[in-house]
Amino acid sequence: MERVGLIQMTSGADVSENIAYISKQVIALADAGAELIVAPENCVVFGSRTDYHQAAEQIGQGEIQHQLAQLAKQCQVWLVVGSMPIRRSSGVTTTCLVFNPQGECVAEYDKLHMFDVDVADGHSRYRESETFTPGSQIVSLKTPIGHLGLTICYDVRFPQLYNELAQRGADLILVPAAFTAVTGEAHWQALLRARAIESQSWVLAVNQCNIHPCGRETWGHSMVISPWGEVIASLNNQPQNLVVDIDLNQVQELRAAMPVLKHTRFDNHLKCKSEV
Repeated sequence: MERVGLIQMTSGADVSENIAYISKQVIALADAGAELIVAPENCVVFGSRTDYHQAAEQIGQGEIQHQLAQLAKQCQVWLVVGSMPIRRSSGVTTTCLVFNPQGECVAEYDKLHMFDVDVADGHSRYRESETFTPGSQIVSLKTPIGHLGLTICYDVRFPQLYNELAQRGADLILVPAAFTAVTGEAHWQALLRARAIESQSWVLAVNQCNIHPCGRETWGHSMVISPWGEVIASLNNQPQNLVVDIDLNQVQELRAAMPVLKHTRFDNHLKCKSEV
């Protein structure tokens, strides 16, 4: 069994307040025995384009990353920062960072899919590409807790990504998110269960929650889903944390009994026929 911890929070534009909350929760979860702890998308800053760009740091540099690295080292945990703004040569990315118990950043994943949609809520118009540059690489990494597949929020609507992560060996796929209340109520659990079932992987979905200082409302309901698609544990829409024991052996047992990944014919060898 592996013990994992989820931090559900209502982040704002004040980086110091957000990090203080994350630190408190990481310490509590580590004391509860969690080996892997995941915070949501935009956990260190949640606000306007200006807020993100002012807080952005170059990868491997900056006070925010230093504090998070020290936190992972202090608590001797694998700490996943769902996303924070990282300054690149071509703009700013919203990037998931993974710190090991030695305080080293061992993986970085730039969100691939930008949330450029219209939603029937108080915010109405979302254009993530006006703030962030999309990533260009799929990222997974092997850890003592499992083979982690990294995704962020809107990525969950693109099953091809999850299939590729599973094909690469990921058995524990992370979905840090800031899912809106409207889309979350309609689709959050359905999408997460589908991705778990399709990839035959554990899914850890860690969402922002409640009403943020900027006025946006996120859905919360962070949850852990088994490779069979069962919701093992979940939260409501308030800031809180969650500790769950998972059994990664279930992934290998299921993939052996129902080898979906081996059965797929949607690869470069399958020719599609079109009729005129």
